[in-house]
Amino acid sequence: MGNEMLALLMIAGFFVLIVTGIPVAISLAVSGFVFGYLGFGIGLFNLVPARIYGVVTNYTLLALPLFIFMGVMLEKSKLAEDLLDTIGFAMGGLRGGMALAIVLVGVLMGASSGIVGATVVTAGLIALRPIIARGYDHGVACGVICASGTLGQIIPPSLVLILLADIMGESVGTLFAAALIPGLLLSGLFVAYILLLGIIAPSRVPAIPLAERQAVSRVELWGRLMRVVMPPLALVFAVLGSIIGGVAAPTEAASMGALGSVLLALFARRLNFEILRDVARSTLSTSAMVFFILICAQPFGLAFRGLGGEHLVQDAFQQIPGGIDGQLLFLMALLFVLGFFLEWIEISYIALPLFLPIFASSGIDMVWVAILVAMNLQTSFLTPPFGWALFFLKGVAPPEVTTGDIYRGVLPFIAIQIVGLGLLFAFPEIATWLPELIGW
Repeated sequence: MGNEMLALLMIAGFFVLIVTGIPVAISLAVSGFVFGYLGFGIGLFNLVPARIYGVVTNYTLLALPLFIFMGVMLEKSKLAEDLLDTIGFAMGGLRGGMALAIVLVGVLMGASSGIVGATVVTAGLIALRPIIARGYDHGVACGVICASGTLGQIIPPSLVLILLADIMGESVGTLFAAALIPGLLLSGLFVAYILLLGIIAPSRVPAIPLAERQAVSRVELWGRLMRVVMPPLALVFAVLGSIIGGVAAPTEAASMGALGSVLLALFARRLNFEILRDVARSTLSTSAMVFFILICAQPFGLAFRGLGGEHLVQDAFQQIPGGIDGQLLFLMALLFVLGFFLEWIEISYIALPLFLPIFASSGIDMVWVAILVAMNLQTSFLTPPFGWALFFLKGVAPPEVTTGDIYRGVLPFIAIQIVGLGLLFAFPEIATWLPELIGW
């Protein structure tokens, strides 16, 4: 049997293991080692330790647990709850005001942590019951919470961007700068949809009742905005500004953000030993999961390249019409379809390395490609049946909210994300303008 056939069988074997319920990391390692051994014997095992050592000693990846700590601290200390409640009252007079508040909190939480689960669960626990009680359509309520929670995957500091920088050999700071405007553009599209919904279907997104809004005086509301909203906003600007401005490396800025989140919790009198312990445990488990997958992906990648899988992919791409644009559109469509069944980290470390050498050798701007991929991967959190944002929300939703409500609610936001992806594809300057302005 030829090595290229072994490469195809290895991919098929990986998917078989996934379908049977084997964890992703184990499926990667087993398929890589088995088919690598069939193709090379024990030679593969001599190369794996060096690859693993490269992962665990990667200075850039140290930013992952620090940004995770930052986001979990904001969640566990209930600072995110205060954000949502305060912004909700500030915008409650608008039709769809509570939904707009959820989008804005999604932007702030995304820029604070980049953790989808934390934002979706927090917003689901705090906001879902109140906005349904105020007359919101179940689908709209679920859709806006799920979609806003995924903004952390494109708005820096995103875990996706950090890993893409490692996979594609790009600077983390450059990808952060490139993703900022596309992330805000997508947020703006969400806002525009909600405002439009308030005009054409006001009964689905009613304003907060006047009596409830009058219970909080304007002076008290402004005080809460300054006390609750400004500190996290300042933390976000400090972290992202230091990276994009070239003052600090991503890892250094992440450590500053982690310390800043502790100080915010301390000044808000929310910090105690129990919260600190819970934050440390959650950070450890999430970081361990990510790094374990990264480590187990190494034998898979080595075996696939050694068996000639890259040549198979390149030959297949040559058959796609439309040149490099056609090939890039094919990649976007493939990633979108894979997002229905696989997690973003699986797609990043399995599918992407197969195709990236083709684009890297074509002279295309890889920073633009990275942001296209990041926005596409963000959609995988919303697409049924395995969108993680859907699972996160269902786990905390009240009994009257059905799975059908959640699926129905996310469909318009999936369409909006496709529109955003199309705009980014048609106008690469959306991603490349800021890095070029900075001089990166």
